Amino acid sequence: MRPLTSPSLMASLIFKLLAALPFGLLHSLGGLAGWLTYALSPTYRRRLRANLEQALGSTEAGRVWRRAVSETGRQALEMPWLLLRPQNEVAMKVVQVSGWEHVEAALARKGGILFITPHLGCFEIAAQYFSLHGPITVLFRPPKKPVLRPVIEAGRNRGHIHSAPADVGGVRQLVKALRAGEAVGMLPDQVPGAGEGLWLPFFGRAAYTMTLAARLSEINGVTTLFAFGERLPDGKGFHLRMSPPREPLDGSTETRAVAINREMEALIRSNPAQYLWGYNRYKRPSGAPPAPTNT
Repeated sequence: MRPLTSPSLMASLIFKLLAALPFGLLHSLGGLAGWLTYALSPTYRRRLRANLEQALGSTEAGRVWRRAVSETGRQALEMPWLLLRPQNEVAMKVVQVSGWEHVEAALARKGGILFITPHLGCFEIAAQYFSLHGPITVLFRPPKKPVLRPVIEAGRNRGHIHSAPADVGGVRQLVKALRAGEAVGMLPDQVPGAGEGLWLPFFGRAAYTMTLAARLSEINGVTTLFAFGERLPDGKGFHLRMSPPREPLDGSTETRAVAINREMEALIRSNPAQYLWGYNRYKRPSGAPPAPTNT
């Protein structure tokens, strides 16, 4: 019998406590949590500032980094609320939607929709919102802390949301959903495992980039859309923005992956303070070849 004070139970209780708080209060606490993390972790501080300067230059990075620290904390603390509150209540936090006509057109074609979302703003909200209109399968990478896995998996597998693990079986699940005319969601700015990516430019530096999104975009009839849940100030909710790529995705898998990185760069530049700059995007996975000296 598992003890009452097990880490999994404690994690579940903390998630439930956070989910019970008013949304605006969570965002206020999240801003403080972001600064606490920044203060306590020299590695995180260096990475956040270095990634910002790499992408935006020192002048723009100097203007953005303080807000980026706060937004990262908000991103973390809003997750329990989004995963544990009733889906209708979560959807009501989407107070504005731009580009829904692209979704309606894709649904009318019945060819499947590939939603691409970088770690920008609230990357949970697009799937939660779309699931009220149809089934969506989301690529899921387990959290680094195993104690969080049960509660996060429960929140990502409810209603019309289905999670697919980041393995061969999960890829088959995504392909099957798209071929059935359903939606798929993924975050392709995560570092894939060795053999699952290519070194491609991302904000002017070689980043080991997954090719899965590019390969899924090659499936006949699939519509690729980029989604961004912009976090509004003072806990007012989200503006969900959906748009097609500025240029059609075509050509080889590598060409498509390069284009997807460019599209994500443009989306991130539209609201750089809400990107997860503290993520170790440029790391070399174990077993991967060295990064090229030129991109």
